[in-house]
Amino acid sequence: MGLIRRLKVTQRAMERGMLRVSLRDRIRNEEIRRRTRVTDIAQRVAKLKWQWAGHIARRTDGRWGLKVLEWRPRTGKRSVGRPQTRWTAKISESLGAAGGKRPRTVDCGTPYKRPMSNSGHPLV
Repeated sequence: MGLIRRLKVTQRAMERGMLRVSLRDRIRNEEIRRRTRVTDIAQRVAKLKWQWAGHIARRTDGRWGLKVLEWRPRTGKRSVGRPQTRWTAKISESLGAAGGKRPRTVDCGTPYKRPMSNSGHPLV
């Protein structure tokens, strides 16, 4: 069973517990979701994944995040069996409607700098 599916099942069980509803009451998941007004975990995970991907794609300072995502090993033996699904493969899979192209990044100006005191400690 996939991780997202297990999270959804657990979330539904928690929502039923919040409403003190059992499976025997045969109330639809949509009705339970409407009553609890809780965001679906799968939608939240997908949104956060896209936000993080956009954040990493906009970086220009050469930190390791983008390098790790685009890294390909040069040599070595492959392990036996199906290759594990990479995080970037899931992003590319969801880009299917966009033709599999990487989203265009926009330079948002100068990066935010946290105010520091003379001693080097953050002021915030």
